[in-house]
Amino acid sequence: MPDSQPQPHHSSSSSSSSSSGPSGSSAGRGHGADLLLCGARLTDGRTVDVRLAGGRIEAVGTAGSLTAHSARVDLSGFLLLPAPAEPHAHGDTALSADGEGPVSYEADEVQRRTTEAALLQLGHGATAIRSHVRVGDVQGLGSLAAVLQARRTLRGLVELTVVAMPRVLTGLAGAEGLAMLRDAVKMGASVVGGCPDLDPDPTGYVEAVLEVASEQGCPVDLHTDGDDPARLARLAAMAGGLRPGVTLGPCGGLSRLPSEVASRSADQLAAAGVAVVCLPQGGCSGVDRRGTAPVRLLRSAGVRVAAGSGALRDVSNPVGRGDPLEAAYLLASRYGLRTADAYDAVSSSARAVLGLPGVRVEAGFPAELLAVRGDRLDGALSLAYSRIVVHRGRVVARTSAVREYCGSAVAVEMDLPRQGRTGGSS
Repeated sequence: MPDSQPQPHHSSSSSSSSSSGPSGSSAGRGHGADLLLCGARLTDGRTVDVRLAGGRIEAVGTAGSLTAHSARVDLSGFLLLPAPAEPHAHGDTALSADGEGPVSYEADEVQRRTTEAALLQLGHGATAIRSHVRVGDVQGLGSLAAVLQARRTLRGLVELTVVAMPRVLTGLAGAEGLAMLRDAVKMGASVVGGCPDLDPDPTGYVEAVLEVASEQGCPVDLHTDGDDPARLARLAAMAGGLRPGVTLGPCGGLSRLPSEVASRSADQLAAAGVAVVCLPQGGCSGVDRRGTAPVRLLRSAGVRVAAGSGALRDVSNPVGRGDPLEAAYLLASRYGLRTADAYDAVSSSARAVLGLPGVRVEAGFPAELLAVRGDRLDGALSLAYSRIVVHRGRVVARTSAVREYCGSAVAVEMDLPRQGRTGGSS
């Protein structure tokens, strides 16, 4: 089942007011109104108009061929893509690196951090976010409640779903964690997860999580370094065939195993239908060790591989950006994926991991889109400064960047690229 079901849009001054598009057009509209995206470039080189209605793509035609009864957004000079999704975030700890002293888990502070982080990631293009939240210990269920409240306030802007992460689930100490995990699902956590590597009995931890997931019909998303092939084999055997599915991440330890051992583990994960979310931008609070999963090896074995951001300026990564396009850039530049495959890891594969329907710029698909200034995907991953984000058929975020070469006649004489609101490319 999907991480989250579509929610009714609630109008508010912050989410339904009109705002200027790239050419001054009114772009903000409520769910259900139609919107025409004009003159966008697609990755196949075509320049098209795209009409949105009812939260879906209603029609795609050659530039100038479509009409709409309401708003238009001029996307000349922009590349139009399926929107990314963020499959691995930590909203409860995000943006906490700059604070003095220990991280605050007061409800209002957690809600503020989660909301701000989600909006930052939305501005980067992610219209769906899966946030891992600790339950138990000092936080109890307070952080979870705060993140769920943030989800309600963000409704209509971004789809935020929650993974409940208990610390210990086995032995006498685990009884409370197991009860709290079940309570978390009742409260609204739609995914069960955690860190089996931190439990005295990792296999027992996984068994407990899978039992709760089976009871509740929830997906599973577990943190593991993946450096123990025997443990991975047991996990794959236990998880095989579980619906609606099991995801592991970040699995950086797989890259430190001998190649034949890692290949065998990849084959076992593929046979069990287990997906892997790697974190090319760095680690996260769930797993201390750094390193990125061997994405090419996993993909060649048939494992679905998505890429997430992990830490967003918390103690695990004080400079984390939470930018899906940066994750795709790193997969292409550092780990050797083709550009299209790298973007797939943060878009189509990420959405599949979240249980969300696929998106293509074709009629009938959900209107979850990202426009990036540029005309090719390579350039978009390299210099993706200006972005326009469409969620459920309406513009929900816009980032405009202008590059000028001040006092330099040579820039004009040589007609160097200038990034602005109209024309040109990054």
